[in-house]
Amino acid sequence: MTYVKPRPGRIALVSEHASPLAELGGPDAGGQNVYVAQLADRLVRRGHDVTVYTRRDAPEPPTMVRTPQGVKVVHVPAGPPTAVPKDELLRWMPEFGAYLARAWRMTRPDVAHAHFWMSGLAALEGARGTDIPVVQTYHALGTVKKRHQGTADTSPPERVDIESRIGRRADRIIATCADELSELVAMGVPRSRISVVPCGVDTAHFAPVPPAGRAPARPRRLLAVGRLVPRKGFDRAIKALKDIPDAELLIAGGPEAPLLFADPEAERLRKIAFEYGVTDRVRMLGRVPQEGMPHLLSGADLVLSLPRYEPFGIVPIEAMACATPVVATAVGGHLDTVADGVTGRLVSPDGSADRELARIVRSLLDDPARRARYGVAGRTRVLSHYTWDRVADAVAQVYGELSTGPVLSGVAR
Repeated sequence: MTYVKPRPGRIALVSEHASPLAELGGPDAGGQNVYVAQLADRLVRRGHDVTVYTRRDAPEPPTMVRTPQGVKVVHVPAGPPTAVPKDELLRWMPEFGAYLARAWRMTRPDVAHAHFWMSGLAALEGARGTDIPVVQTYHALGTVKKRHQGTADTSPPERVDIESRIGRRADRIIATCADELSELVAMGVPRSRISVVPCGVDTAHFAPVPPAGRAPARPRRLLAVGRLVPRKGFDRAIKALKDIPDAELLIAGGPEAPLLFADPEAERLRKIAFEYGVTDRVRMLGRVPQEGMPHLLSGADLVLSLPRYEPFGIVPIEAMACATPVVATAVGGHLDTVADGVTGRLVSPDGSADRELARIVRSLLDDPARRARYGVAGRTRVLSHYTWDRVADAVAQVYGELSTGPVLSGVAR
């Protein structure tokens, strides 16, 4: 393979429920929105013509919006122009796919990249009868969700079967971690058609923030970040706090702080804190704006990321980018991102291991030199593996390998 000067390509990103324009923190607005927005931005910076197709979920925005970076976001009329939980959107994917087919007949993309399984269904329908290559990134797999949530899984019953069919029909699958790769192979997706490209982090934004002046005396600070849903494991952090003296736990996520008292998961966590006698050491912050996250992460002694399962997990690499060590459950993408004993510690996802979790946290809190080493190593690891520029280059490499015309990636086959 030889390097040649890449040409600008026309790239369609399909993200049916996760708009790059959405405000983060809602029930269906999180890591996928960030991924699509950052990937689109980096591809545009490389000279590509990028259009993101997302479902219209409000009547106000125009059909096409161009971001300040130059990304075109098309609001596809599929279903009602109102917010609908993503698990209820399957019925409108044929309508979404038909819109893509019409749009792509008029302006053919060089590659279509679908994000989430329902987007894959729409993208394959849009590309039907053409030679447009379709790349699929699942972001989360129904097999994993069903395994961990059981009857609490609200996904459509057809999800697992559809995901398997998408995996066999798409030209290439991009997995975000080695754990997902194994899951896809077990689903029957040929290993030869799977590429592993991790998620990324904005290392200019997520960077160490030095304290302003002399820090006042305070308890040692633990921080947990994420949507307020049971699988994120905030309850484990609260329970472990009982055995971690002189430490406070901050939980960032969920609705705005004034609305936390109406949030069912926040209420459940408050009851657990009361039951374990740590109410006075648990602070729920609610939604923290993105601009405030680097300061919050940098000010923590440790970041706890304790989900029961996690497709990739963006919080650990955001913390590492801010040079803050991480204690994370050994699941999903955490197995790739957190170098155990180098940038943080991996712990069992088993809730019965809370005393071991507390012991590990105490040992790190009592060893500031080790925390400092972990922090430096974490920042270095993120800069080496998880910048959005590296992610965009790797994704463009996949596009280039599939392009039937001149290459997109700059690598000739």
